[in-house]
Amino acid sequence: MNLQDKQVLLTGASGGIGEKMALALEAKGASLILVARNRNKLEALKNSLNYPQRHQVLCVDFNQSDGIEILDEFCLAQVKKRRIDVLINNAGNNQFSFLAQRSAQSLQQEMHLNLMTPILTSQAALGWLQRPGIILNIGSTFGSIGFPGYTSYCAAKAGVQRFSEALDRELDGAGIRVLYLAPRATATPLNDDRVTEMNRRLGNHSDAPEVVAQHVVTILEKERAAMWIGWPEKLFARVNQLLPKLVSNSIRKQQDTIHHYINQATSK
Repeated sequence: MNLQDKQVLLTGASGGIGEKMALALEAKGASLILVARNRNKLEALKNSLNYPQRHQVLCVDFNQSDGIEILDEFCLAQVKKRRIDVLINNAGNNQFSFLAQRSAQSLQQEMHLNLMTPILTSQAALGWLQRPGIILNIGSTFGSIGFPGYTSYCAAKAGVQRFSEALDRELDGAGIRVLYLAPRATATPLNDDRVTEMNRRLGNHSDAPEVVAQHVVTILEKERAAMWIGWPEKLFARVNQLLPKLVSNSIRKQQDTIHHYINQATSK
């Protein structure tokens, strides 16, 4: 897809990756509907762009029961004036902790935002997305590699990958592509100091948000069904599907370090 003059709806726009996505998409000539929970952050992001008059903001909390309805009503009204060409499901969160120490409420909220929200926004988009159009779901390498401390996040992102694959096949010939992009660790406030230090000690690579944003542009322009970011993480993701015991053995060697950093949060 040529992004010039296309309108892109971006959820999770005020986060570290979302901000850089907005800049990269604007640079390609796209107009944006910036969606997040915090209106002040959204307005600040919009005003920081080169052409703020081309963009809109929508304040939505997807963990509220009316979040999807608010988005859907806005978009149905919007397309009466101008088409929406792309939906990017980027909103998400995670908590680095042992499953046994999580509350049921925190698990439900994490699963809802990371898995049910992209499913429900994609369902809604079938009623207002321009055809040809694109739905891009932002996943994670952890959707392909189960990692201690991220059990529910891994489950949600694995679900997003399979959902994207299934819906892309379901919509074959209908004029809407459903794509999946899996970043590795990214240097954003979503990862606290414990996670940053753990990744450093384990030798795990971390990308700047700008790197993810450029891959977003690439996958949209080339309309590739799925992409994983980073080497050797994309190799580990493939190996984990074919020879999971090898990855399990590798993680087992890191277990003491991983548990050390999880326990730092538990002791606070």
